[in-house]
Amino acid sequence: MADRINLDNVSIILKQPRYPENIGAAARAIRNMGMGKLVLVDPENCDLTKVLKMATHFASDVVEEMEVYENLQEALSPYNYVVGTTARLGKRRRQINTPSKVAENLVSISGENLVAILFGPEDKGLTNKDIRYCDALVNIPTADFSSINLAQAVMIICYEIFNAGCAESQDFLPRLAARHELEGMYDQLKDILVRISYINPENPDYWTNKIRNFFSRLQLQAREVSIIRGICRQIDWYGKKCFNDGQKSLSSQENPLEKR
Repeated sequence: MADRINLDNVSIILKQPRYPENIGAAARAIRNMGMGKLVLVDPENCDLTKVLKMATHFASDVVEEMEVYENLQEALSPYNYVVGTTARLGKRRRQINTPSKVAENLVSISGENLVAILFGPEDKGLTNKDIRYCDALVNIPTADFSSINLAQAVMIICYEIFNAGCAESQDFLPRLAARHELEGMYDQLKDILVRISYINPENPDYWTNKIRNFFSRLQLQAREVSIIRGICRQIDWYGKKCFNDGQKSLSSQENPLEKR
């Protein structure tokens, strides 16, 4: 049976929005295009009077039901797939998609997965640290002037997602690992790789980011993350066993009387 994009599973997340009018306009865009919900992370100014005025009564329910978090990692925790928006390009932001391409990919992903579309602050956008949490990046093409108002950017992305939902797709993608599952795996991998001297302990995040980029392209499922974490636990156990066996052997050599 043909599947369509599941708009209920797609949320818009605004990190540190500065102006309540942009929050209200984003809520209105979400209502216009049928997205799931609005999430705020550490908003600089969330004057509800101004927010509701811009949202109008039509989108007041989006404002009333929006979630607010203190930090980004907590906000992204339940999501299986995160798309970060960026106006800046660079060596850490190479694999950039267009809004239409991202929307096309979400048709199959959104069926069984919670999707977050992440926007940064109006003045500086997402940081490189924020980008680490993203499975994909999207850039809105412009002419000479690349800066787009936050609410306008939200509307453009929401429209492309809605438009992609009008087309049918035969693809199906099972549930991906949630953000909190992936972060637990990355922390465990970093710890193991540092202890076996595979990555530099003085700058572990540099190499961990390369691992993040690799796994993001694979779109890991929850059971695959469980397998990787199981391998890490076994490496940890075996490393400790070898160390303890070596200590016992060394101790026996230093105290030959123990063998009698």
